Amino acid sequence: MRQILLFCLLIIFPFVLKGQAPFPQKEEINQFDSSKTCIVLEDDQFSAYNPVIRKAVEAYWKITPFEFIDNAGFEARRKNPAYSFITLTQTSFEKDKSKSVFNFINLLEGKKVEKIGLMPEICAVPLSSADEDDLDYSYKLGAILLFMQKHARMISADPSLTGRRYLRYYNKNIPQIPGKLVLLKQSDLAPEIDTPEKIRAFTSNNIKIVSEDEIIKAVNEKAAGTLILHKVGPGKDKASGYCFKMLIGTDDSDMYYYNQHKIDKDNPDGLLALDLKRIIR
Repeated sequence: MRQILLFCLLIIFPFVLKGQAPFPQKEEINQFDSSKTCIVLEDDQFSAYNPVIRKAVEAYWKITPFEFIDNAGFEARRKNPAYSFITLTQTSFEKDKSKSVFNFINLLEGKKVEKIGLMPEICAVPLSSADEDDLDYSYKLGAILLFMQKHARMISADPSLTGRRYLRYYNKNIPQIPGKLVLLKQSDLAPEIDTPEKIRAFTSNNIKIVSEDEIIKAVNEKAAGTLILHKVGPGKDKASGYCFKMLIGTDDSDMYYYNQHKIDKDNPDGLLALDLKRIIR
């Protein structure tokens, strides 16, 4: 079970929201379809997050009209179903002994409920470790926003797909991966597969270790038949915690793989050889 803490810079973590936010009902999905999406910015003129999310939303958000608001605006509007919200939350896991905290990007539907944790959650994607200062996820944010919109359209067409499998639902796309080019950053890989030679020991499929610039180019150009790895973990210096791994298509905005593992001495923070075996099966 994950615990969600709404990110607010002026009043640090005023809400501790225990448990998984509820998935939307059919009527709430319909409300989202006609809503105006409010992007909640940090109340800090020096925020590094604000210009990054502004740029990504302005370039990639197409599904609903949008507006940028502050935390006071969020509080004023969050009970109104005419609005939906993209907001940054910080999430920890009850059984995580490392007490690691992760940034999630959430798409929530407005609802007249007392607790923010009861607002319908259209989509939530792990974004980064809360310890990161360099916004390492920023170059992937466009691809993530495109995926979130595609997910929202999918559950709008078929509300039954809001089931508890959630992002693991997309593992149905694993059989398509062998026909794709998979781009990976070396720093996102476990030591057992962190060179081309080590990867070739597991697969001859088109999996390439590339620079961040090449991944940025693939995202910006919506490169055909290409997947990028979005890896989120507490850092390679942590001996425990969770590591999240996602493969997202740059041309179709689909998710092709989602998994997470508990970090230990045999399973470090990074894509594992076990993941390669799963995606090439």
